[in-house]
Amino acid sequence: MNDTNQNGEAAGGSDGQPSQKGPIIPKSANEALRPERVPEPPRRSRKARGQIVIFLNFLMTLVVFVFALAIVGFYYAISTYQAPGPLTTNTNFIVRGGAGLAEISTRLEANNIISDARIFRYLTATHLREGDTLKAGEYEIKAGASMNDIMELMKSGKSILYSVSMPEGLTVRQMFNKLQADPILEGDLPSALPTEGTLRPDTYKFSRGTKRSEIVEQMAGAQQKLVDQIWEKRDPDLPISSKQDFVILASIVEKETGLADERAHVASVFLNRLNKNMRLQSDPTIIYGLFGGDGKPTDRPIFQSDLKKETPYNTYIIRGLPPTPIANPGKDALEAVANPWKSQDLYFVADGSGGHVFAATLEEHNANVKRWRKTLAEKGQDSTNLAVDGQPDDNTPTSGGTTPQKKKTN
Repeated sequence: MNDTNQNGEAAGGSDGQPSQKGPIIPKSANEALRPERVPEPPRRSRKARGQIVIFLNFLMTLVVFVFALAIVGFYYAISTYQAPGPLTTNTNFIVRGGAGLAEISTRLEANNIISDARIFRYLTATHLREGDTLKAGEYEIKAGASMNDIMELMKSGKSILYSVSMPEGLTVRQMFNKLQADPILEGDLPSALPTEGTLRPDTYKFSRGTKRSEIVEQMAGAQQKLVDQIWEKRDPDLPISSKQDFVILASIVEKETGLADERAHVASVFLNRLNKNMRLQSDPTIIYGLFGGDGKPTDRPIFQSDLKKETPYNTYIIRGLPPTPIANPGKDALEAVANPWKSQDLYFVADGSGGHVFAATLEEHNANVKRWRKTLAEKGQDSTNLAVDGQPDDNTPTSGGTTPQKKKTN
């Protein structure tokens, strides 16, 4: 009889194959616990594997190409940055305050100072540490300067320096006039004039873009520092009790003589007069009282009649010092007053050669004045109506009661 199931199928597998039935063979514990081999995944076709390899090869080639291109580009940028530039002659270039790298680079290229603004911009950025900038100012760019040279120059801030010189003895107004006339300085001057004597005569260097008010502040700070330093080293026997009076007398000495080796001697004359309560009788004080900070016209002499004109500064009339300095004294005049000569002289008069002769007595002084007038007469100059420093008006006796002739200023 045939072995069939109820569906009429032959005994065996569902696919019609005879079943592989046999006796069950028992397994040991080790064999039961041993993992069975996992079937291998189906292998990709050779066609599929070829497409992936091609894609990876393409990516690698692209990376190598980009990397090589970057190296070439970087080498080109570095070479260009350090190579001589296109500029054929020296030229000035202004970096305005607040200008960024992009603006500076563009303007440099536009002025044919560099060949590539982008190279300058990006490579310069790599040379600037945090907080560093290209400093504002006017720079002289040398012919053939490389981008690296230009970067170093602007990074250092070594811009073109201009200067304005203030000679000793100028008034504040005269100094302001010089600052106003300077074509490089910018901005307005302070609306109010500083006090006379508070600005230091000196040469001041500045770069383009500096404001006039900045120079004034620099001058004021320098004078204050100078006065303080010299005042601290003054002669302890100096008969002056305040820095204000110290500067006032120094301004008079400054205007009386332009010779450095005479200033300490002139200072001693005025200090001796102050100690004796004698009027200073200094012609420069008359000039300031008449003309103020504008100064005396160069072709206008001091006449004897000027000695009688009442102003707060006329030391032929007032005793002691005038109310303010009459000019801005320099270092030599300040040092001369702080440490004057030790002398008994009370008078001095021009010697006709740019200096002065000094005298301790009125008789000596009158003799010196006669020699001075004779010198002027020999030069064809009439000194009859000219004033002479240190001698009072005929009707204005000194503390000693004498009434000599007049004396001329230099």
